[in-house]
Amino acid sequence: MTTFTQTRRAQTEPPRIRRPSAVAGYLLLLPATAVIVVLVIVPTLVILRDSFAISDPLGGTLGGFTLDNYAKLLDPVYAKTLGYSLGMAALNAIVCVVVGYIVAYFVATRSARTQPVLLVLVIIPFLTDFLVRTFAWITLLGSGGPLIPLLRAVGIDATSLVPSQLAVTLSLLYAFLPVAVFPIYASLRAVDPALREAASDLGATAVQTHLRVFIPLATPGIVSAVVLTFVPTLGVFVIPVLLGGGKDPLVGNLIVTLFTEFRNEPLGAALSMVVLALMLLTIVVAALLARLRTSRKAS
Repeated sequence: MTTFTQTRRAQTEPPRIRRPSAVAGYLLLLPATAVIVVLVIVPTLVILRDSFAISDPLGGTLGGFTLDNYAKLLDPVYAKTLGYSLGMAALNAIVCVVVGYIVAYFVATRSARTQPVLLVLVIIPFLTDFLVRTFAWITLLGSGGPLIPLLRAVGIDATSLVPSQLAVTLSLLYAFLPVAVFPIYASLRAVDPALREAASDLGATAVQTHLRVFIPLATPGIVSAVVLTFVPTLGVFVIPVLLGGGKDPLVGNLIVTLFTEFRNEPLGAALSMVVLALMLLTIVVAALLARLRTSRKAS
């Protein structure tokens, strides 16, 4: 009788799932951890060490410890480039967020069948090489491109928009727009469409509906879009050279110049660490803003 009861119990009870041990979990994380350590942490520590080293006249490092490399960055030449880079990064983030919000709202308000197609169209530029996309803008905005005849047709006398600040701004927008669209789209997709009708019934205009309803609800996506566009723009160096003529280089161009042409690795490493600190500061500020917003909603 006991054996029959145990057999029936074994047949009716669900099978027990063996949970992996903590050691197995650590072993699964080991490859990813090794990649991060070897390709991210170790090179960053090497750059950090070189930023305090003494420069070798032949282009290397002599070791030692000095703060002169960071003090040299206070020179007006380097400070001007850093300030210009921060301004361009902020401008690109603002433009990408504004245009990205419009695109994301348009996609989020389409039918469920149409949205994937539109998202594929947004992500197509990522399938093309970054350098190829940059040269495409040179062709479009150059003297032989299709845009110059259109400008002349409307009465604007122009021979070429390359190099120019406008060309740099348009190329940066084109390069980083997709990474601004997706986080904003993810936030807008979670918004109830009935809120738009409710706001309209209460007398709100389209602009008021966006300012008071959709934009506050899409704040997490907007903050993420700002971070994802502001931070990478600081390190861009191809676009200012090809489309801006190198007249107003970003900090990424200056770092490359210090390492390759000036042969001053410690100074280039110091500037790299300053840019890294600015990037981390941007991420921390964004995280604090998101946490503050969450705490306000909870209260």
